[in-house]
Amino acid sequence: MSQPTARHRLDYHASPYQIDTLHLTVQLEDHATLVTAQSAIRRTQPGATELALVGEELELVSVSIDGVSLAADEYRLGEGNLVLPMDKDSGVLTLVTRIDPAKNTALEGLYKSEGTFCTQCEAEGFRRITYFLDRPDVLAKYTTRIEADKAAYPYLLANGNKVDSGDLDGGRHFATWVDPYPKPSYLFALVAGDFDLLEDSFTTASGRDVALQLFVDKGQRERGHHAIASLKRAMKWDEERFNLEYDLDIYMVVAVDFFNMGAMENKGLNVFNSKCVLADSDSATDAEFDRIESIIGHEYFHNWTGNRITCRDWFQLSLKEGLTVFRDQEFSSDLGSRAVHRIEAVKVIRGIQFAEDAGPMAHPIRPDKVIEMNNFYTVTVYDKGAEIIRMLHTLLGEQGFQEGMALYVERHDGQAVTCDDFVQAMEDASGVDLTLFRRWYSQSGTPVLTVEEAFDADKAQYTLHLSQHTPATADQAQKLPLHLPVKLELLSATGQALEMTLDGQPFDGLYSLTEESATLTFDGVSAKPVASLLQEFSAPVKLNFSQSEAERIHLMSYANNAVARWDAAQGILGNAVLATLDGEAQDNGALTEAFGQILADDSLDAALVSQMLALPSVSTLMEMRSGCDVVALYQARRQLQQTLASALASQMRQAYQRCVIADDAPHRALKNLLLEFMALGGESELVLAQYEQAGNMTDTLGALRAANQGLLPQRQQMMSAFEAKWRQDPLVMDKYFSQLATTPMEVEPLLEEIVQAMDHSAFDISNPNRVRALVGAFADGNPQAFHDASGAGYRFLTEQLTRLNGINPQCAARIITPLIGFKQHIPARQQQMRECLEQLMALEDLSKDLYEKVSKSLS
Repeated sequence: MSQPTARHRLDYHASPYQIDTLHLTVQLEDHATLVTAQSAIRRTQPGATELALVGEELELVSVSIDGVSLAADEYRLGEGNLVLPMDKDSGVLTLVTRIDPAKNTALEGLYKSEGTFCTQCEAEGFRRITYFLDRPDVLAKYTTRIEADKAAYPYLLANGNKVDSGDLDGGRHFATWVDPYPKPSYLFALVAGDFDLLEDSFTTASGRDVALQLFVDKGQRERGHHAIASLKRAMKWDEERFNLEYDLDIYMVVAVDFFNMGAMENKGLNVFNSKCVLADSDSATDAEFDRIESIIGHEYFHNWTGNRITCRDWFQLSLKEGLTVFRDQEFSSDLGSRAVHRIEAVKVIRGIQFAEDAGPMAHPIRPDKVIEMNNFYTVTVYDKGAEIIRMLHTLLGEQGFQEGMALYVERHDGQAVTCDDFVQAMEDASGVDLTLFRRWYSQSGTPVLTVEEAFDADKAQYTLHLSQHTPATADQAQKLPLHLPVKLELLSATGQALEMTLDGQPFDGLYSLTEESATLTFDGVSAKPVASLLQEFSAPVKLNFSQSEAERIHLMSYANNAVARWDAAQGILGNAVLATLDGEAQDNGALTEAFGQILADDSLDAALVSQMLALPSVSTLMEMRSGCDVVALYQARRQLQQTLASALASQMRQAYQRCVIADDAPHRALKNLLLEFMALGGESELVLAQYEQAGNMTDTLGALRAANQGLLPQRQQMMSAFEAKWRQDPLVMDKYFSQLATTPMEVEPLLEEIVQAMDHSAFDISNPNRVRALVGAFADGNPQAFHDASGAGYRFLTEQLTRLNGINPQCAARIITPLIGFKQHIPARQQQMRECLEQLMALEDLSKDLYEKVSKSLS
């Protein structure tokens, strides 16, 4: 195969032409949809004579400029492009193309699945609908007319406000939509189908009534109420916190089951993956309710941070995604437990993003080069991008940040801009010099913050020496110091927070490290304190600071910051796992006593307690001990869980019973964590009783997970009962598939069960949800089986990736991650994984999506 070429950020050039308006007529048919695109073209660079458009999987029917048809020899039609003569300042281009939506299993552009026509145009899917300037810095006003069979597709939806509709001959009908706001092609949306409709309304702060419509599969209407309520909360929150109001007459959300992403923020018509919309207590867990609220909020918040102000080019993706993730995190935190939501965000960075930094796909939040843009919808761009925004918020404060946001919106509404434009607005509004801070946008990798302490009793001084270093990454060898906001607290022996005086001045606990190193000397400290560093995870770095178990227990018990208490608990548990891995004899008395006290304290937030008791994930532990045997690490983690379950058996059972009585979401989180501990300790009757008596999916799934992770005798009985009840509900069956795939069985019998599951009527390899739930969960969530010494797990994933390469390359590229990180493992596994990657690399028709990841990992 020919090697795909990379695009570079620094090669950006503005388009020599702009499209001011686009009138689309889409005549829907399964295999022969006709698209007529009439574009008002304007030349923006004098001397430009040719208009180069991009297109994929299109049949060109006709071309005309200003009403004059062009013969085939008057334009150049190549693979992926159409070049037209355009030696004038303006003109109207009319293109007619024919496409095959029913054949489009890649789920990009316009496709049809399960009786519904749907689009997904981000990042570069619009070129599968018509030849176009399919780039985010070309903003046009869209008018869309949709024609389709009325009986099969009673709802015809597109961006903006509906201005016309009616019947046509032959049982067909039409609807016309006008979006008054200029937008890039990636925000275009079209949906045609037959749905159940849930309606509501929202009155904006200025008194405008906005119609809210949620379209879901037939029979799913009652599962949509939480999404509608979440949308209204998001609209109100964005007005109150950011003074941003919705701008159209209608806001629509459509839930579809076949979708590559979680959701898409298309202007006025958000297309969602069904799993990110549909929920009731019978079918969805508490965590899924929270996730739906967060994603509904995220896509709504994009209306301003992504739609009204968009990114100039795809290298600037974090401009909209990092900022909007930060906004949805704040939304969830303001409405729920701020500490728990912050902890969940930190776990993503430590467990997933740090690994991405250490792997072959390492990149800054603003990448410098890409081959396939779909590969850069990553935790680095999204979640680390949100951490960079959060650091700005930390440095500027709420008022300063809001002033920066207001200036950003005032300056750039209706524009396609860059990350630099955002930082400049923050700098100009606050007066804070952010020159050094900008390095976060261009430098990849995970900085290591090393801290050394010293106490001088004679001088009553406590000293912290801070130094930062960012190791080389696959994409960058040389690193520079970054601007690190370091939040800290000093605790006395009795657990009181000390008033801090730094170099003779009162100190508020926030220090900006801008050099490679710095020394902080605190005066008036009569006894050695216990330092709580990097509170709230104030910078996305690894902290290298030697503290004893007793000091960590002190922090876990007394730190005023809840995230710091959790962090101390994670340090204690992580070190205990590594000690178990190393075969060190341990006295776990202090550890079990400390956690026993937490369990006994029913005044604590149960959700926070569940976070403190949960052991670090295997991926997080691998970051603590890179290059170790991942299966041995998993087994050491499991051994510690069993040790704690045995040592704290009575406390766990008592806490479990308190949670049963309380029966709210925080207590259910703790209850189900405790049930898994007890299952690992051999408890089976309680697990089966909870499963049989459960009145909600949270408790049902909690019991099912406990049975599977504990390999209890009732496991198969419970799994069979779950499958029999839910076999006709694909979204719930995803839970079944994931539970099966993550069961810590021997690899051969497990793979037999997985292959059998792939023949289940609810499984469809062309559906990304099913693939992620079964194949993805096995590869990413079952370290013991996937990394079995036989290599069977690697070979199985390679087989599925080969199949998916020809069905949905984007889905394949999303689940290959555990394989491309092979250099983090012991040599024997590295060789097995490398052989699988080489097998993929040898495919004649290897997609760009997979080529980029495989080639980088093998280099």
